[in-house]
Amino acid sequence: MRRRYSSPRSGSRSTAIVFIALMLGMLLMAVVGSALAEGSIPANAKRYQRTLMREAQAHWGLNAPVARFAAQIHQESGWRITAKSRYADGLAQFTPSTAEWIAEIYPAHLANAAPYSPQWAIKALVIYDKYLFDHIQPQHAGLMDECDRWAMALSAYNGGLGWVNRDRRLTTANGDDPDRWFGNVENHTQRADWARDENRRYPQRILCILEPRYLRQHWFGEPEC
Repeated sequence: MRRRYSSPRSGSRSTAIVFIALMLGMLLMAVVGSALAEGSIPANAKRYQRTLMREAQAHWGLNAPVARFAAQIHQESGWRITAKSRYADGLAQFTPSTAEWIAEIYPAHLANAAPYSPQWAIKALVIYDKYLFDHIQPQHAGLMDECDRWAMALSAYNGGLGWVNRDRRLTTANGDDPDRWFGNVENHTQRADWARDENRRYPQRILCILEPRYLRQHWFGEPEC
């Protein structure tokens, strides 16, 4: 019987093709896996989606930005109801003093502070956001851009409304626009470096990174930024 042999050249070519195909497959899997990880949301989020939708629409109306609130909870606790940091507790990471204060001024809705109750935390977050948003008012004639207004409200949630008001006054004193967050108010503060860095990342991450992730997963809302 006559044996057939492949030439060394054809064998090398086949090996190279197989190697390239394997490398391309591995690269594709890595890219897809990275994209899925980057675009993922915690599985626990789905458990509270209806509660968030109900509370958001109850206090913000039918067009409530549910995906934005979801992004904020994601940033605060990763949807872990037992989350605890050095200063704050629960799903929405309220400090004890803020939890007590918000419960006192909205007793009909929040009663006693209960930051480790997911229902209480979700309701408190959307109510507190509404309080902050309503207290961010334009200092000049005309309407404030909603993206900038939301960024300031989120900055206030993270670091306090008093700090945002001081930052806006400092912005005016330095000749920039106190009604614009991005490129203006965000550049002016007397906070400590660590507090400034954390506070400035907070609205940027929620509005520009996490909220689009929830919108892609069909959580209700429209982007502002």
